[in-house]
Amino acid sequence: MSKKNDLARRKRQHEFELQREKAEREKKEKKLQAKKNKMKVDGDKKKKKKGGCGFQVGKRKLKTKLSALSKAKAAQAMEVEN
Repeated sequence: MSKKNDLARRKRQHEFELQREKAEREKKEKKLQAKKNKMKVDGDKKKKKKGGCGFQVGKRKLKTKLSALSKAKAAQAMEVEN
């Protein structure tokens, strides 16, 4: 008999293959479970935003009081030079 065909060797090889497949399955299950748990946690914490971007544009007018100096500068800037 050749070494490859030895009964004891085949049994050991078969058991090794089964053990390796079982370890791979467990690893995949663990990874999948971790992914599911992560998705659950992330999904609960997220809140839906109302509206588009969350910015308010043109809702309120901004009122500012100009000082005398800034009024003079604005008037000078607006003046059309002859």
